[in-house]
Amino acid sequence: MVEPGILAIWNDCVEGREAELDAWFQGEHLEERLAVPGFLFGRRHEAISGASAYFNFYLTESPAVLTSKAYLARLDDPTPMTRTIMTEVFLNMNRTVCHRRLRRGAFRGAYAVTVRFNAAPDETALAAALDQLVADPTTVAGGEIWIALDPKDMPVSQEERLRGGDKKIGGCLMVDTLRQADAEKIGAMLAKTFPGTEVGVFRVLCHLGRGDL
Repeated sequence: MVEPGILAIWNDCVEGREAELDAWFQGEHLEERLAVPGFLFGRRHEAISGASAYFNFYLTESPAVLTSKAYLARLDDPTPMTRTIMTEVFLNMNRTVCHRRLRRGAFRGAYAVTVRFNAAPDETALAAALDQLVADPTTVAGGEIWIALDPKDMPVSQEERLRGGDKKIGGCLMVDTLRQADAEKIGAMLAKTFPGTEVGVFRVLCHLGRGDL
């Protein structure tokens, strides 16, 4: 069975230009990405706490979709609005192609906790933590473990060049919760469980799936 692909992104925004970012993301970018064969959905979040103002991710049929000819062609031919966002609006871009190694739970929540690892994490420890969290379905909707593909195998696109290069993660634990208080509690707990990681708590802003187009 082929593991799904994940494109995981965290970023900040130049102060005062948030409306432009929203207009681009909701007005152009999400639909453009979902038009690429193999993209299943995109989900955008805004920070409640943590180092990054925004978090979004895309689910694809496989990691190969994220190096496919159709997707790379899109990255290498940015629209005028995309050029503006990449060069003038985005800050502190962290973008990584991953494969989804594990998913627990049947639902997605209104809030998300992300635990970012700079190096490849201990997947056994992450799976144990995730299994414990999803034991209560009234609190946790679901969760996933993402492991980065080797960045040396990832081509540098024109969009990334416009941004001046991106930071990368080694892996991520992502947990969806139903309520904000639970997300904040879990975020604090995971920060203690996995010291030295970057933990963020986010609310969902929007979601677009291929079936919505």
